[in-house]
Amino acid sequence: MREFKSSLLITLAVLILLFVYFKFAGPIPFTINSIQTTKTSLFSTSGTGKATGIPDTALLSIGVTKEALTVTDAQNQINVAANKIIADLKQLGVEEKNIQTSDYRVSPKYDYTRGDQKITGYTATQTLEVKVTPIDIANKAIDAATLDGANLIGGITFTFNDKTKKDLQNKARTEAIKEAKEKAQSLAKAAGMRLGKIVDIQESGNYEPRPMMMDAALKAEGETADTQLQPGENSTTSTITIYYETL
Repeated sequence: MREFKSSLLITLAVLILLFVYFKFAGPIPFTINSIQTTKTSLFSTSGTGKATGIPDTALLSIGVTKEALTVTDAQNQINVAANKIIADLKQLGVEEKNIQTSDYRVSPKYDYTRGDQKITGYTATQTLEVKVTPIDIANKAIDAATLDGANLIGGITFTFNDKTKKDLQNKARTEAIKEAKEKAQSLAKAAGMRLGKIVDIQESGNYEPRPMMMDAALKAEGETADTQLQPGENSTTSTITIYYETL
């Protein structure tokens, strides 16, 4: 019993000493060293692929501008012309979802000849963005629009439908990856390196539709010569960068 009391007193004394130490000296410092031994070394090469095709879609900007003495008259004139253009585009097979009003404005005309600002009339303008497939319908669309009163034909852009664009992009990617892999093997062999597994792939692409400018106002009134658009070729490019582990 006496030995038990003695042990208990010693334990209490130790606890009291530790309490006093932590109170005035702070916690006992411990140091842990962490060493990272894994090292990753990466090797990268890039390749570029290109796929070319004949565009099958045209993006047209068709506009009508009219002048009148009043805002209402100017608006009525462009509304009549625009409605006729839209109706004829639909007759050609252009879907309504591919005809969109991109601009509608009415602005006053001023006369400054007498030294003061006087409104002499109003100019109203409406512009339609039209997506047309195939290209031969685009020719007919421009002819119909100009006959209906369109006097603003803006930049015409040739592009591809969604399926064709996707197929060309996949072809360009395949060529880019092939070139990047061949380059990696060639460089590694020349440098005496051993390549491990592919750990990352990154792509940057550049699709560049070729614009063509045309002004319908250059066509004389009543002239019936057919429009002949030449889409030429467009290309889709893809640049692929492949990252390898090195052994």
